[in-house]
Amino acid sequence: MTTRHAYDQGLEMLRKEIILMGELVARAIGDAVTSLAQKDVELARKVMEGDDAIDALEVSIEDRCMLLIAKQQPMARDLRIISTGLKITTDLERMGDHAYDIAKVTLLLANEPLIKPLIDIPRMAQMVEKMLNQAMEAYTNMDITLAEQVCLADDEVDQLQRQMFRELLTFMLEDPKKIGQATQLILVGRFLERFADHATNIAEWVIYLVTGQRLRKK
Repeated sequence: MTTRHAYDQGLEMLRKEIILMGELVARAIGDAVTSLAQKDVELARKVMEGDDAIDALEVSIEDRCMLLIAKQQPMARDLRIISTGLKITTDLERMGDHAYDIAKVTLLLANEPLIKPLIDIPRMAQMVEKMLNQAMEAYTNMDITLAEQVCLADDEVDQLQRQMFRELLTFMLEDPKKIGQATQLILVGRFLERFADHATNIAEWVIYLVTGQRLRKK
């Protein structure tokens, strides 16, 4: 096996691990919000336990990147592939943390009746999961157009998060007994909003990977 062939295999393994990590994170956020909406404690615990696998993949990807850099001394294009992989992995790990945090809220609220039917939170979850899936598809296919669509979708998530915050604040003002749960649901909205930000970051890294130009969100 030639040195270049081994190196290309290393880059391909890096790509596959990043894609797998994205799949695990997308499943985690969907399950976390489902656990909250259905008050499914067992599913919430499954999400929290699954965070270890996400963290382990992050370590594996980081190690692979360091080895590729140390052994091959990559030039500009290949170095961009590796450095972008590291950045995307960092965003994915933080997204996994947000799924973990939402699952923890499920455990906190498991024995309380919900102060309102959950409508906005599942809707936000669908939006951010779609953003992540599209960002990872853009990464897989080097699709700048799709990456740009992900960046544009972030504004809609922000708007829904603000709307949900205002509604929950009204609940808190009208009935102080609802402050505790409303605060937790506001945090869930914030976790989902941050999840969308990280999906946007991944899309921006895809654009950088393909073009060499960094796109910064306004």
